[in-house]
Amino acid sequence: MSESSAPAGTPRRLAVLGVGVMGEALLAGLLRSGQPADHVVVGDRHEARAHQILATHGVRAASPADAVVGADTVVLAVKPQDMSALLDEIRDRLEPGALVVSIAAGIATAYLEARLPEGTPVARAMPNTPALVDQGMAAVSPGTHCGADDLAEATRLLEGCGKVVTVAEHHMDAITAISGSGPAYLFYVVEAMIEAGVLLGLPRNTSTELVVQTVVGAATMLKETGEHPTVLREQVSSPGGTTMAALRQLDDHKVRAAFLTAMEAAAHRSAELAQG
Repeated sequence: MSESSAPAGTPRRLAVLGVGVMGEALLAGLLRSGQPADHVVVGDRHEARAHQILATHGVRAASPADAVVGADTVVLAVKPQDMSALLDEIRDRLEPGALVVSIAAGIATAYLEARLPEGTPVARAMPNTPALVDQGMAAVSPGTHCGADDLAEATRLLEGCGKVVTVAEHHMDAITAISGSGPAYLFYVVEAMIEAGVLLGLPRNTSTELVVQTVVGAATMLKETGEHPTVLREQVSSPGGTTMAALRQLDDHKVRAAFLTAMEAAAHRSAELAQG
């Protein structure tokens, strides 16, 4: 057991550095899943934001450097461009053996390990915004010094607001492109479908309700039936019918190819972020 590890049965002391959308989502999920608020400290460069989180969730607030003192686990939830300065600020204040979990896109475990004390266990994670409603999808990769217990703890953090898979780190850019950015693609499609309903004469609120429930229902079918999406699509697509007419237009406009190209671009951008 590392010097900073909590004894068995004792809640771990947690520091969350950066409490934007994803940082707060993870924090809220952890609190809902049983993490005691009095064992959590948040740190944010915007003091007003930190105190807003304090008022909402009942946790403590401190500067990032002070927040990590005594913490068994430190979550880095800042933007990639802010990571270097944050690591400089906390490096000498970390407890020996404290687990560091980063959710910053494109930041590799090797980058973190090179800027933290030798032997620091590090895990890299990529959650997504449905974590806000406990329907997140996250992936986690262990660094060089991240043991089985450390990985289990990183997984526990993410499971507070959704599902988690463990992957090799070389897959992380693809995961960023697929599930990390994925909700934005779906929202984009939903926007387009709602606008189509309005164009066809539906009131906007009616079009919105129709589209949102259609998306929820389709996602539930995918999850609960276990059928391949091609099978489910074919069940809706009668020969010569309305759905086939629509799908023909999507194919003619190369929508499938556009999605592939878009996700490749997201993965390439994730890789660029890792290079600074």
